[in-house]
Amino acid sequence: MKMGINEQKSVSAVQQPLSKWKDKVWLTLGDSITAADQTMDNGSIVRGYQSVMHEKMGFKEYRNSGQFGSTISGNDPDSTNVFGKEQKIDDVDVITIFAGTNDFRIDVPIGSLGLIGDTTLDTSTFYGAYRSLIEDLLTSKPTLKIYLWTPLQRDNAGYDVNFSNLAGHKLIDYVNAVKEIGQMYAIPVLDLYSLSGITKLNLDVYTYDGLHPSDNGYERIADVARGFMEIY
Repeated sequence: MKMGINEQKSVSAVQQPLSKWKDKVWLTLGDSITAADQTMDNGSIVRGYQSVMHEKMGFKEYRNSGQFGSTISGNDPDSTNVFGKEQKIDDVDVITIFAGTNDFRIDVPIGSLGLIGDTTLDTSTFYGAYRSLIEDLLTSKPTLKIYLWTPLQRDNAGYDVNFSNLAGHKLIDYVNAVKEIGQMYAIPVLDLYSLSGITKLNLDVYTYDGLHPSDNGYERIADVARGFMEIY
């Protein structure tokens, strides 16, 4: 028996899976790429990756705690490792941390990974600050779901994927550090550096300055992140 058009639409709608994040609360930490969501830019409201993912994944709520210009490292009140620890997470189900490109830009030393269980962490280094933030979050709420997102490829102010900063590191070194931290704490890592499809060859399409995503860039980030977070 053939189905009518309306019947076919009905069956198709029923078969669409619900997102596992439906009705969950999501907190986003990071730098300007995160902070820009829902801010005004040249007379238009920025539709960041959060807005796109919220629409498609059905989060009950998302909270944007990104800070413009922030790094993971340091003890500045706006650094992600400090500001992230101040967030109320009692009702938060999932946190994404999307940072590291500014640490590369201001020549932050990566430092040594160390061992899980270390009682002293050097927050002036990338490893130490990132680990300090994660341990604080997991101590506050052991059941919290965390995802780490690596920096995107970039070409801004002379700092591109081929450039070595004053600390002797390339951007890929910070990317690999995020991966090692994720492995240490058994936290899923979304490697946007390698999987986003955003490279030096198409930065003019996905960013407006070689660093900050355009609408196309945010759509691309959201598409990759959505698939990743539904699986892991």
